Amino acid sequence: MNRAVISIGSNINKETNLPACVRLLAERCHIVAISPVYETLPVGAPDQPNFFNAAVVVETELGPAALKESVLARIESRLNRVRGDDKHAPRTIDLDLVLFDDEVGEFGGRAVPDPDVLRFAHVAVPVADVAPNLLHPQTGEPMCQIAERLVQQATANNDGEPTLWRRDDVRLDTHPL
Repeated sequence: MNRAVISIGSNINKETNLPACVRLLAERCHIVAISPVYETLPVGAPDQPNFFNAAVVVETELGPAALKESVLARIESRLNRVRGDDKHAPRTIDLDLVLFDDEVGEFGGRAVPDPDVLRFAHVAVPVADVAPNLLHPQTGEPMCQIAERLVQQATANNDGEPTLWRRDDVRLDTHPL
């Protein structure tokens, strides 16, 4: 059985789309862990609503490309994800395969591990919540150290103000309402 870490985010109907995404993932994969939800500032296009971000650990028999194509892309489509020229545009849902076992390579048109886990706190922090001691397959750093470093950098780059906030009032689970 393969283990994957998936980053999820939304800033359009995020209160509905993030929980719906987790339920749809549970229909296709065994969910091992779900991070808390974080509200995060948008990256690249600040004049849009804040995001909700989280991470989910799943077990699957699928390989990375099949997981991306037959599960993640279909969930994005079902939740009306529209892809355009602007990669920073608002979105109903964004699913990224961050880690897949200890794999390193390109699968389904995306690099694994996702380079964003080393660049953005909104990706690294939820991943560190579900897998704090998991070592990044390229750098050998534990996810908790990566997250801590990126939070410090993001805060420093935002005039000392945080760029993400844990939202304990938003819960994700695999059961329908």
